[in-house]
Amino acid sequence: MDYQTSDLAEFTDSLILTRESRKEDWDALGFQAKAGDQFKRAQIRYVGSGATGDHGDDKRIIPSRGFTFSNMLLPAGAEGPEHTHHDAEEAFFVLEGQIEVGVHRDGKEEKRTLGYRDMIVVPAGVPRSLKNVTDEPALFCVIIGAQKPQVPTYPETSVMHGVSRD
Repeated sequence: MDYQTSDLAEFTDSLILTRESRKEDWDALGFQAKAGDQFKRAQIRYVGSGATGDHGDDKRIIPSRGFTFSNMLLPAGAEGPEHTHHDAEEAFFVLEGQIEVGVHRDGKEEKRTLGYRDMIVVPAGVPRSLKNVTDEPALFCVIIGAQKPQVPTYPETSVMHGVSRD
């Protein structure tokens, strides 16, 4: 929709995404469950497709112009495996619950627990992982600083190394 030529009310409405119009997509990262049920989690898209695949047919999202924004619903005990975004920084902002974030280098891992309104920004090229270490679901924002991020890679130290997406 073009700002200059469209109806201003319609244009304004096209910029708004409501919680009620979102959908939990348990399939977006479903391939990771091949490595274990602890990797099941839901992506809730708002802007762009994230780095999980092509969700351009999702008419509920606003196309990305420079970043992606989604929520991630991480059930109790669920994990996001170690992986690296080589082309973009990634930020997590916790809305509900707690997540333990790991930053990896040379076989070592530094872990930090983030809670309500805590945030971590991971630079491009830095491997990270996360886990919900509580008995309650966690909900957090995921922002990736690229219009269409490259599919992340899984280093040999990741349980996802060698797991196919099909």
